Amino acid sequence: MSEKLKVGVIGATGMVGQRFLTLLDNHPFFEVAALAASGRSAGKTYSEAVGGRWKLDVPMPEYAKDMIVLDAADVGGLSSKVDFVFCAVNMKKDEIMALEEAYVKAETPVVSNNSAHRHTPDVPMVIPEINPGHLDIIAAQRRRLGTKRGFIAVKPNCSIQSYVPAVTPLLKYKPTRMVVTTYQAISGAGKTFNEWPEMTDNIIPYIGGEEEKSEKEPLRIWGRVEGDHIVDAEAPLITTQCIRVPVTNGHTAAVFIDFEDTPTMDEIKKAWAEFKGEPQEMRLPHAPEQFITYFEEPDRPQAALDRDIYGGMGITVGRLRPDTLFDYKFVGLSHNTLRGAAGGAVLIAELLYAKGYLVKK
Repeated sequence: MSEKLKVGVIGATGMVGQRFLTLLDNHPFFEVAALAASGRSAGKTYSEAVGGRWKLDVPMPEYAKDMIVLDAADVGGLSSKVDFVFCAVNMKKDEIMALEEAYVKAETPVVSNNSAHRHTPDVPMVIPEINPGHLDIIAAQRRRLGTKRGFIAVKPNCSIQSYVPAVTPLLKYKPTRMVVTTYQAISGAGKTFNEWPEMTDNIIPYIGGEEEKSEKEPLRIWGRVEGDHIVDAEAPLITTQCIRVPVTNGHTAAVFIDFEDTPTMDEIKKAWAEFKGEPQEMRLPHAPEQFITYFEEPDRPQAALDRDIYGGMGITVGRLRPDTLFDYKFVGLSHNTLRGAAGGAVLIAELLYAKGYLVKK
């Protein structure tokens, strides 16, 4: 009998769900035991449910093709088959919150790609290299929900992972304010160029709700656990613009930043080169060997060249230089459906498993 934990993927037919299935193929800790989606897909094989809507540039995993898709609303049925679930559904916020809490109360932990619970006071929102200590709040969450093993942990917004990792090693220099513009790939909307032809040769200067997330979520990541809730950091002040660009994958950020204790450029580059977290120390399966990679070339990082570094789980940075209005400016890049979505959630699950939060039922 396998010692791997049995995992379910809720929202398996969407783009992020598809990424989950490719990342979990032959995973050393987890095996996919159930797939779930809306009632429209329930009862079909996965390949039938997806039909011609496979959106990735890698093939559908063989193990998934003939699996029967379950109805995500059948909480008891799915929970009986798995030890925990990944959740990536396209529903209204209140519906997502209710669905995820239903699984938790069925004693099935949820690692969520959704935004619904990102600001629930006792739900950890985690970038594993940056704030693994926020997992400590799970004990308080379980007390509130009356569960023994059930809990929710969430992944932050994909766009902030193009700049928050680069700023984190610099927090010791007390950044005071930041201006960030993100240039976000169409896969962030779960689409391809075939589905969204109007994005060809086009830029759309609006992504609904994205700027608020991009300004607030970093402060939660940099916050601290106090009792039964997480307290957001108070600084730096962040203002953002979020723009959709005609790129398949990879979110780019242009960052301007001021510090109270201004570091030198060499100190910044050294901080980036040396920064690592628990995933690297534990050698978790999807942890990049080098979390942040800096390019000296003036035209890097580029989405097409650099988004796939370390299997799409690494962060790349370039063009660090003094600015005329701020202390410095630089450019960051992350793969939005790998590090920013399914891959980031899988890395959270690996950390939860390594720390004993995810166990067999």
